[in-house]
Amino acid sequence: MKKHDIDSRQARRNFLKAAGGAAAGLIAAKDSFGKSAQLKSTMRKDHLPAAPPDRGLWITWYDLPANGREDYFSWLHATYLPAILKRPGYLWAAHYASMDLEGGAANATRYHHVDDPRVGKGFHYMLLIAATDANVFGDPVPSVLHAALPEQGKKMLAMRMGERVNLFTETGRREGQASAAYKEGMLGAPCIQVGSFDCELEFEEEMHAGYVLQRLPKMCATPSCVRVRKLNSVAGWAKHGIVYEFASKEGFDRDYAPAVANSPLGFGAHSVVPNLIHAPNGPNSALRIWPPVPKA
Repeated sequence: MKKHDIDSRQARRNFLKAAGGAAAGLIAAKDSFGKSAQLKSTMRKDHLPAAPPDRGLWITWYDLPANGREDYFSWLHATYLPAILKRPGYLWAAHYASMDLEGGAANATRYHHVDDPRVGKGFHYMLLIAATDANVFGDPVPSVLHAALPEQGKKMLAMRMGERVNLFTETGRREGQASAAYKEGMLGAPCIQVGSFDCELEFEEEMHAGYVLQRLPKMCATPSCVRVRKLNSVAGWAKHGIVYEFASKEGFDRDYAPAVANSPLGFGAHSVVPNLIHAPNGPNSALRIWPPVPKA
């Protein structure tokens, strides 16, 4: 065999050997990169808080006549709500009786309220129905669901006066100091305070910062706060909503007002509250009447 042929074969073997080594190195590097990326992804997931399972909230505000009220309560609690909660995606429901408007008689001057005859002014009762997300309330929408009720159900719903509805999606949540001891899970707490409002466009960013940086941390640091839910609307008059949840009325009476006073809703000491337009007769606090609150 000529020396030239031997040299050519040796060069070819060296080339294939080098190429194979490079390919193996590339595969190993790719595999290492894949495992590294997977590990980082897993680590990110491990460190991210789990999304709340009840991010959709259907809130109804209304009043009732004195005559027939107990029949309405019996139907709502024993027939209507149990049937609703059997539907796919629905998770819990809580019925509340309002205690008072925030600030009492001063509410009329402390807050600006919408003046629109299309927006119901009822507030003595609040019905909160939660679902996995707001899409659940789109199939069917509440009006279609109610149109399919039997005549007795339609008669009971017709008793509601000044009814107002918002379908909300939860855009932010913070757990409070009392959440660890709260044994009813997702269910709305025994005492709540609910606000629903619009905000002038130029103040929305500042309002958002005020909730994230001040109001939610200060409120959730109080001993009786179970959680706070910040909401935005997919249907209904109010664009924004807020639900403060407390373990008891006594805790609410003690903790709510000081936390609000110590957390201006804005940048620094500035508050955008004068630039908010609230729903009629809002905001207001309420006690849960169904399901019954367990005795301590």
